Order: sequence, then C-alpha cells, then structure tokens
Amino acid sequence: MAMVDGRLSALDMSFLCLENSASPMHLGAVAVFHPAESVSPDELVALLAQRASRVPRMRRKIGPAGLGGAAWSEDPVFNARNHIFHHRLEAGGRDDLAALVSDLMTAPLDRNRPLWQLHLVSGLAGGRFALLAKMHHALCDGQGAVGIGLGLLDGGDQLADEPPQAPQSAPSALSTLARQGAELITRPEHVVGDVVGRAGRMFDIASAIVGQMRAPAPTPLLAAPSGTRRAAFVSLETRELQRIRRKHGGTLNDLLLAVVAGALRHWLLGQDRPVDVLRALIPASQRLRSGGSDDANQLSAYLLDLPVGEADPATRLTLVREAMDRNKAAGPNRGAGAIPVLAGLLPSALNRLAAPFAAHAAPLLFDIVVTSVPLPPLPLYLNGARLEELYPIAPLASGHALAIGLSRYRDGVHIGLYADGAALPDMEKLTEALPLALAELDA
Repeated sequence: MAMVDGRLSALDMSFLCLENSASPMHLGAVAVFHPAESVSPDELVALLAQRASRVPRMRRKIGPAGLGGAAWSEDPVFNARNHIFHHRLEAGGRDDLAALVSDLMTAPLDRNRPLWQLHLVSGLAGGRFALLAKMHHALCDGQGAVGIGLGLLDGGDQLADEPPQAPQSAPSALSTLARQGAELITRPEHVVGDVVGRAGRMFDIASAIVGQMRAPAPTPLLAAPSGTRRAAFVSLETRELQRIRRKHGGTLNDLLLAVVAGALRHWLLGQDRPVDVLRALIPASQRLRSGGSDDANQLSAYLLDLPVGEADPATRLTLVREAMDRNKAAGPNRGAGAIPVLAGLLPSALNRLAAPFAAHAAPLLFDIVVTSVPLPPLPLYLNGARLEELYPIAPLASGHALAIGLSRYRDGVHIGLYADGAALPDMEKLTEALPLALAELDA
C-alpha cells in the first residue's frame, strides 16, 4: 500500500488482481499465548478492538482510482468489533487448533470492508489461547503483518513504531497526467532516463523468468485449486537447530531450507513419487534496503532448487547453502526470482491484464513457496499473557498446493504448513517428516 496520495502500489495491486474465489490472497499468523491466570474472552475481544482502532491501516478499505488503479480510504462506518470473532475449543490441542484455522482461512475477505479479521480461540490445553490474524496480501507483506500485530500487543505503540497517518484521497486520472506532463516539460531528461531504466529492468527480469520456466515435476504440489484448505503446525527447538548449524556451517535459514528439502523427500518417497528437484520461491524482504518506513509490500524473491533427490542429508545442506550464497551474491533485484519487483514496475492497469497470465505461468517457474518471517527477540504479551508460539501462514497462489512459513521466536522455530485440502490429504505425514529430516542432519 504505498501511500502515494492514497493509491495502492503496483505490487499491492498485483496481489489484489491475483485473487479469485478458489485462491484467496490473504496471509495469516497464529499466535499462541500462555496467561498467568485465566482471562476473559470478552475482555480480550474488547481490548483487541480498542487497539485495532488505533492502527491507521486497519481502518482503511479499498476503492477504485483513476487509470485502472485502486486507493485506500478511511472506512466511514468502521467498527473494529465487526472484524473480531471468538471461538471456543474444548481442551483443544495443536491439531484441533489447526483444523479450526483451516476452516477460518478458506473464505476470501470482503473487499467492501477493511481487509482483515482477528479470530480469538479460547479453550486450548493448559489454559492457553490463540489469536489468528488474517490479512490480505494487498494490505501487507509478512514483515508488515508483524508490524501490525505488534501494534495489538501490550506496549504496541512502542513496539510497532508506527506514527498515526492521516488518510489521503486518491488523485484523479486527470491530475496524475497533469503532474506527469509538467515533470516531462520541466525535467525531460529525468523522466526519459527513468522510463528507459525501468524498461531495462523489466526486460531483464522478464527474460530471466522466461529462461527459467520448465516442465513442472509430477507431484501433488501443483494442482488445480479446490477451494479447500488444511493447516498444520510444527515446532523445532532453536537450541538444537543452532547446535546442528554449528556442526555443518552456514546460516540458520540454510539449515531450515535443507530440513524442508529433506521432509519433502521423505514425504514424496512415501508416496512412491521420487523427484530429483523441487523449485522453491523464497520471498526476500526489502524493508531494510528502503528504510522500512513505507506501509507497502516491499518484496523480492529468490528461486532455489531444493535437492530432494539427494539421499545424503549433509550434501543436501551443502547444495542449499551454495545456491543461497549465489542468490545473495546476485542480489534480490534481478533474476527470475524477482517476480515481485517486476510486478512493482508495471502500471496498475497492466497488472490487471497480466494477473491471469502470471497465475498460469507460476507453476512453470516454481513448485512451492517457503517464506521466513522473523520476530523481534523480545518477550511479547497480550493482556499480560506471554506469547509462546507464532506460526506464519503464506497464501496459496492459484495452481500451487503447499506453502511453508517459518518463524523464529526465542526458544523455537515455528513452522506453519498451509495446503490445498484436496491435493494434500496426508499432510500429517509431511509434518512428521520435518523433525525426522532435522534428526538426519544430526546423525
């Protein structure tokens, strides 16, 4: 949501255009809290509504703007309570929570209202409760969602560091053309140079994308969308991960990607579907490069070949580490993985036209999305209840059947698996394979 006179950025617009009824483009996060004493769900709902009302982005909805674009504006009838819901489980465990989240994440968000929902889930084992945050990808990326979420927690004004912003109206098509025309007259060399530079970057990325397209591997990971969803949650101990990382070298993220590759290998072999390589799209945040002050999605991505055909776990990790080192050396703004950068360079009207092509072409480029959403290493609380776990949920693009989100928080790395329910009915076998793949690396 790049707030240039209230208009959505081209990248945010692309997420809006990619959505259809069977493939909603919202992301999510499931936060599990442990209160020191029993809490009242009604009080929590009231507290969340009060805090959500203070977050500027959560009060805005989308409306049309000139030249095929869209813009954010203050919802004149905004009421945060209309976006917050309470559900109760009877001594529910992790699987019960995942089943409820699967149902809640299935339906698209109403575009006539601000594009978010909060679902409070009480009745978890041990007196715990959970909060599912469901937000459209046009509203925020993973790091942006963390910023919004921090604003809902205790001390959120200091944690989120988001000053109040006055909503702005979108400019008319005539005023936009007038501004661009005036700049062309006063600074022609600047405008021409900018256009040529953008065109060159677009051509380079588009050429790389076409060059990397291939026939996808015959796996359940690519399937026509059924409109159903399944979620599952797995936690790994940070201490064990760091010990194994020191043993093999590389970064924690390299190790986690190798664990994902090993788990996918076990799962596919269990289905008697051996595959040599699965290609992952690895989103990369651009917020540190831009200073992080913009509300808009600020993303690029890398493409990574996951060596699921490699039997030796240490060799798998070495291959992943070397490939990610090459990606980082090339940078996130070039190559076939920079799909979000290309989408951000296109005019909004072209994003509307390009979205159907992009949806059909994506399975030719990658098989799965694996995203990492780090949290600040601080103790976080909601109404005094300590945050223990946070599972990110990445959206499923049309034609893709599985997305994996990774979030490191204090003592654990929490993994959220989000799948098409018809394509992956045996997802529990994949969740069991994740700790097994980590144990292999320790053997």
